[in-house]
Parts: sequence; structure tokens; C-alpha cells
Amino acid sequence: MKIGAIQKTSLIEFPGSICCIVFTQGCNFRCSYCHNPELVLPEKFGNIYSEQEFFFFLEKRKKYLESVCIPGGEPTIKYDIIAFIEKIKELGFKVKIDTNGSNPEIIEKILKENLIDYISMDLKGPLEKYKIITGVEIDTKKILKSVELIKNSDIEYEFRTTVVKKQISFDDFEKIGRIIEGSKMYYLQKFIPSKLVNENFMKETTYSDEEFDVIKEIMKKYVLECKVR
Repeated sequence: MKIGAIQKTSLIEFPGSICCIVFTQGCNFRCSYCHNPELVLPEKFGNIYSEQEFFFFLEKRKKYLESVCIPGGEPTIKYDIIAFIEKIKELGFKVKIDTNGSNPEIIEKILKENLIDYISMDLKGPLEKYKIITGVEIDTKKILKSVELIKNSDIEYEFRTTVVKKQISFDDFEKIGRIIEGSKMYYLQKFIPSKLVNENFMKETTYSDEEFDVIKEIMKKYVLECKVR
């Protein structure tokens, strides 16, 4: 497992649980607004932690942590992700995984084997805009399959969208709503320019607070709860 970074403690990443965050390195998407270029772009890859280092850290933190969150990059593209999660579970920790939903086969397997306790999926936008937003060719049928697997699972979950104003219109949120209709939780994530995969996106903006209120009302027709973060 290629581990790009470790955050020792988080009180917000896994709702209701004290967790650490282990960032996997490598991603099959190239979203311009992504703020983790050092986890996505091979030419920017930094230090790689070994599994041995991570599990040594985890053993020492058993008294203080309840769970482990695994974002990326994209963790489901790692051939050894299932074995990695199994090791974490064997130590008694809950596991949350963040995914772009491009590998429903892996999602289905980890759900069937009860390997995770929470899953968060980024829905990039309406399906017809996926190539523009992700920068790659993507089989959107896989995105839909992942959505259905997650919606029909027995674990806690959330869908979320990072909102760049020029990429997603108000009408697009109606389309997103129909994709995830009936879901428990949907987060609108404000785009904040920082270090980005595409530095040209530093000049892009998100919607105003008042506009986000309008978007929330749109989404509340489709999901049980919609929040802005």
C-alpha cells in the first residue's frame, strides 16, 4: 500500500468517532479543483510511508483512536486495499473509506464482507459532465452502480459534491438529485482555492451563501438531509 500522508487525529472526518486519516497515493481521476496534487500527480508524489510504519503508529494510538479514515487519491484502485482494511479491522478499529465510485466491484466486496462502517462518495456532477470535471474518460454506469450499492447498504454513508461555480449550474443539481434520490445525507462542499491539481483553477469561485441556500432547497426534494461544508 502506498501511503502518502498520515493525519494523527481528526474529530470531524468520521462523524461521531475519533479517527486518524491515512491517505493513499494515486488516483484515476484528474479533477482540476482537487487540493491534494501530491496524492494524485505522480510527478508531485512526496514521502511514502510503509504499512509497517502505519501499523506501528496505529498500535501506539489504540487508547486514543476509535476509527481509521482512508481517503486518497483513490483507495479503491489499490490492489491491496482489502487486505489493508482487514488488518485495520483486526486491530478493533472502525473504518471509513472515501471514494470516487469508479470501482463498484471493490465497493461491493468491502460492503459484502462488512469491512467498513462508513462510506463517503464524491459525486462529481451530472453524468454528462463527468469527463469535463474529472479530466478522464469514465464509464458512468459504474458511478451509478456505486451509488446504488451505497444507498442500499446497511452502513452509514454520505454523498458529496465539491462545487465550482463554472462547472455545475443550478439545473445540474436537479440531475444530481435524481441520481441519489432517497439518500440519507448529501454535502455541498465549497470550493476553496489552495494547492490544486490544476493551478489555473486558482481564479475559480464557488456560489455565495445565499445561492447555496437555493441549492440546498433543490436537493431537499431528493435527499433526507443536505448540508454545506
